[in-house]
Amino acid sequence: MTTTLPAPVAPRLRRPSWRDPRLVVGVVIVALSVAGGSWAVSSAQRTVPVWAAAATLTPGDRLTADAVRSVDVRLADAGLYLSAAEPLPGDLVVDRVVGEGELVARSALGDAASTDLRSVAVPVEGPLSAKVRKGSVVDVWLVPDVPARSDAKAAPPRAVVEGVVVEQVDDDSSRLVVGTGTTLHVLVPTADLPGLLAALGDGGTVDVVPVAGSGA
Repeated sequence: MTTTLPAPVAPRLRRPSWRDPRLVVGVVIVALSVAGGSWAVSSAQRTVPVWAAAATLTPGDRLTADAVRSVDVRLADAGLYLSAAEPLPGDLVVDRVVGEGELVARSALGDAASTDLRSVAVPVEGPLSAKVRKGSVVDVWLVPDVPARSDAKAAPPRAVVEGVVVEQVDDDSSRLVVGTGTTLHVLVPTADLPGLLAALGDGGTVDVVPVAGSGA
């Protein structure tokens, strides 16, 4: 006897209802994606005003209106830098070199009373390297004078202080006169003052050598 099986009936597709939880979840996911993308684009385009150095700042310099300028930048963490939307802090100074155009980080600020540096004028008779300028880090060397006695041996040059910051380079017309030299003002830790001042009083020629890679 042959048994005839009923033909399979294809299921009818039903239009999804707004009550279908899958549809609701899909709509929510799309909405969140659109909102997240809009927030990311808006955040990427948002700028904040921060202070940047108008010229090179050296330790001990105060942040005056002439020393900084406001710039609008995009930052992931604007709180790390000094906001230009706030008044300049009158009781703080920079405690490290801040190059021209560099954003002023809050970590570069300190109390003036705690800055253990003193400005010393160092006369330099020979020509200066073009790399020696405000904010440069230099070593100060003393080359003793040649003894008057022909049989006496000259003392070798010696480093007096190393790794000090140039605060100022005197630049006037007198520098062009042969023999007048240049005066550098360098920031010296208090502990190194006796050695430097004694060397400057011993006589001889002072040379200033820039530390490689330290240009401001």
